[in-house]
Amino acid sequence: QVQLVESGGGLVQPGGSLTLSCSASGFTQDYHPIVWFRQAPGKEREGVSCINSDNSRSYYEDPVKGRFTLSRDNASTTVYLQMNNLKPEDTGVYHCKVDRLGCRGYGSLTPVWYLSDSWDQGTQVTVSS
Repeated sequence: QVQLVESGGGLVQPGGSLTLSCSASGFTQDYHPIVWFRQAPGKEREGVSCINSDNSRSYYEDPVKGRFTLSRDNASTTVYLQMNNLKPEDTGVYHCKVDRLGCRGYGSLTPVWYLSDSWDQGTQVTVSS
């Protein structure tokens, strides 16, 4: 069974950087689009960014544009979310999923397609001074 595991979260000061990893077991990611979501305390889950299967397209929600970058290491079946210039509003639990819409547009960045899914513990990002 396909499993994705997130890692790399932590506590960082505003303006700092973190790199999150989304590692796969059971299949190789190089043929699968990946989408990242996050959920802040007391708020609804929201989309962050996605990358398509051949790495030719990626989309970012406005709050993270210019600060976050997705990349893929096909050799290690890992997708990385590089987060720079972090802000307190980036605080939350981050999850990755196989993008069922293929990251063909911003429609991928809505969690509505995963309402019936189970969500693992994700990786916690805390931006605070």
